[in-house]
Amino acid sequence: MSNSRTVELPVLRDEPAVPCCPPITAGELSVADAEKMAGMFKALSDPVRLRLFSKIASHPGGEACVCDIQDVGVSQPTVSHHLKKLREAGLLTSERRGTWVYYTVAPSVVAGMSAMLDVRQ
Repeated sequence: MSNSRTVELPVLRDEPAVPCCPPITAGELSVADAEKMAGMFKALSDPVRLRLFSKIASHPGGEACVCDIQDVGVSQPTVSHHLKKLREAGLLTSERRGTWVYYTVAPSVVAGMSAMLDVRQ
């Protein structure tokens, strides 16, 4: 008998963009906003993390099992370390289902980061 359960996750692609911080052109960033932005961009500045983030964001259904994305040229413990850094930066959410962990891009994070950097606003 298994203790695993399956939970349907909503597809997050249709949510409106909610910037993490004010647009860069709105004025000088507060210390808190600058720290939050820097943390997100720092997490994405590593090529392995960027590849993992891209694999999850582009995966069918908007979520990916760690078993489907771990082939990025580093060991499994290193993949776990990088995924943890992306979660800590607020870029990913995760859910354990049985023995696997499923990852999704945090709601509106890509659109929000884009809106923050949009100089046309």
